[in-house]
Amino acid sequence: MRCGIDLGSRSVKLVILDDAKQLKSTNIYETARFYRDYGHRTEAGLAVDFAALGYREVTRLTATGYGRNTIELVGATVIPELKAHMLGAIAQTGLTDFTLLDLGGQDSKVIKVRKGRMADFQTNDKCAASTGRYLENMAAVLDISLEELANYSVNPVELSATCAIFGESELIGRIVEGYSIAELAAGVNYTIYKRIKPMLVAMRSDKLVFTGGVALGGAIKEFITREMDIEVIVPEYPQLNGAIGCAVYES
Repeated sequence: MRCGIDLGSRSVKLVILDDAKQLKSTNIYETARFYRDYGHRTEAGLAVDFAALGYREVTRLTATGYGRNTIELVGATVIPELKAHMLGAIAQTGLTDFTLLDLGGQDSKVIKVRKGRMADFQTNDKCAASTGRYLENMAAVLDISLEELANYSVNPVELSATCAIFGESELIGRIVEGYSIAELAAGVNYTIYKRIKPMLVAMRSDKLVFTGGVALGGAIKEFITREMDIEVIVPEYPQLNGAIGCAVYES
């Protein structure tokens, strides 16, 4: 069996495919818990206990993600995140010409794909203001779940701060002004859209594949569709896209 692992900063995504590349299992683990419960140190690096995970027959392991440069994973072929996410999007959609938007917990990336190859890309990993972590913080300020926050897109209140920390202060100010939760949450989602829009314009295609945990909500997809007039495709497993790309990778 083939295993793809995306070693994220917040979570570890794991996908198991059979030798015919058919999906057998998917799992998402909190990062620290995954290393604590299923990893052990060896002289060669960190070994994953696949038996404890319930996958004794893994014969091919490919990894990517935040932890790929800091953790020596025993027996793993390591590939860049951009490549993993591109391969995952191709595998999930069957498309070969598109733009990929991935909004992760700590960064955002936009990749232009042409004829199944990476033609160009842009990333934002310098500021939390266009990431899932920013949305989590804003949901906490509003005292609503991340899932609820992600579905508001009507009448967004204006939020202009470009820093995640200042953004929280600005949001509190809007709460004091009496705006509704729906308007405030829509405003939070719209700030994400505004920050990624320049990358989407630069990497524009007729079809946009949207991945990452943020893609599970409808608001940002709605803003992109409404304001940029492009088709937005959310694959079946947006959170697992990088791990899927690892699992289908051929060295």
